[in-house]
Amino acid sequence: MWRIGELARMVGVSERTLRHYDRVGLLAPATVDRTTRYRWYGVTELARLERIRGLQHLGLSLRQIADVLDAPDEQLQQALTETVNALRRDLAAKAAAVAIAEDRLATPMSVLPQTATVGPRRLYVRHLRIAHPSALAALCPPPPTTLLTWLTGHPTGNFVAAVPADRGGERLDLPARTVVRAVVPPATGVVRAGLDLFDWLHRRALTVAGPTLEEHLVDADHAVATVLEVPVRPATPSTRRDAGTNPH
Repeated sequence: MWRIGELARMVGVSERTLRHYDRVGLLAPATVDRTTRYRWYGVTELARLERIRGLQHLGLSLRQIADVLDAPDEQLQQALTETVNALRRDLAAKAAAVAIAEDRLATPMSVLPQTATVGPRRLYVRHLRIAHPSALAALCPPPPTTLLTWLTGHPTGNFVAAVPADRGGERLDLPARTVVRAVVPPATGVVRAGLDLFDWLHRRALTVAGPTLEEHLVDADHAVATVLEVPVRPATPSTRRDAGTNPH
């Protein structure tokens, strides 16, 4: 029999860990001296401890280990399958985060895009034909407001935009959709931010799937924030070749 400190040194864990295993019901000592309160462990406990550590190295949490430690092998196999799948999802998410960070380092941008899913939305708008982006400022009502444009890149000529219309506007129903959203920093122009955002979409093989919303929001202190929201879908070879303006 070994005291708790001896077992800890043999296996390479701390006494605190062994006490925690006892508290959560994973590994109780073989006996506890009633007088000294010393914990004593035998070969059975050593083998159980090694099994616990082996399952931890396979990626199982202590809660999962508690469920399968004394269970049939089929249950252990199921737990391992679930753990492997979770680890693969985690690796995929980390790989995507690395790719985004590397892209940011290689191509500095004025915005930090985020992907989101948004619900359907109904607007009443007035459509406009715009010759140059600079003309938009004079046509848009003061914030808060929403501007829609049917663009997939830098405008090269006339393009369609739309602004809210209180009366007599045309109804525009936007379906539930996946969007890429970016908040435009105050020191950054919306045109530059939009071009950076379109370049970002192109590098990720995404194509614009509807009108871009440019929302101007005002808080209680009258500070204005501009949010760009672009509906997207995976690009096909033809949409990559034809990327450019997309009039409504």
